[in-house]
Amino acid sequence: MQHRSTIRLAASATAVIAAALSLTACNPGDDHGAAKTSTPAPASATQTAPATESPAPTAPSASRSSGGGTSTAPGAPASPISGTSAGTKPTCSVSAVNATAHQAANRPDGTGTGAAIVEFTNVSGHTCVLRGHPTVAGAGNGSPEHNSPLKVTPTGIASAVRLAPGGKAWVKLTFHQVQGEADGYCVSGAKPVVYPTLVVGLPGSGAHQVALSDGEFAECDNIVTATAVSAAKPS
Repeated sequence: MQHRSTIRLAASATAVIAAALSLTACNPGDDHGAAKTSTPAPASATQTAPATESPAPTAPSASRSSGGGTSTAPGAPASPISGTSAGTKPTCSVSAVNATAHQAANRPDGTGTGAAIVEFTNVSGHTCVLRGHPTVAGAGNGSPEHNSPLKVTPTGIASAVRLAPGGKAWVKLTFHQVQGEADGYCVSGAKPVVYPTLVVGLPGSGAHQVALSDGEFAECDNIVTATAVSAAKPS
């Protein structure tokens, strides 16, 4: 009887061990199944990467300084004059311009001046603008206080001419020409007039007294045709 009990106990123990081994063998499969219910790491990385990456920077128009202000980005245009938009230049002041005059190469036939070129030079240290058609007056005895305004007939389209320091611009003045010899005569029958100097004015840039480098201004009828200020030198 004792021998049969021992066999039964051994058989029971074997069954228990076999059951335990069976349970142990099933555990890896259960762990693997649990892993499949979690969010896969690659999928998680793919979803979160855009949220954690910094957006690609765009080209800034200005960079912020350590003091909290802004500084102009390299290459950005800067306005040379405070309070003006980029590219806008002030009108040349009267003191910024030096004016000279000489007889034009192409002028009406006759013995008077016929036509003259007035040259304006920017003598300031900054870029400025000349514009428009000139006013013209003959200075009696070379004195501006004895001006005799001439009737100006404007020709050409007026546009702003930007002058860098040392830059030049021009207007051409064409007169009713004096005819004949000696004191000459006017075709209209008027008496010719001779002015040692003219006073030439430009909008916003003051009036400038100019003398011819090669003679005096002789004209008829106190009428002059004037081009607008030009960056191209007329002949």
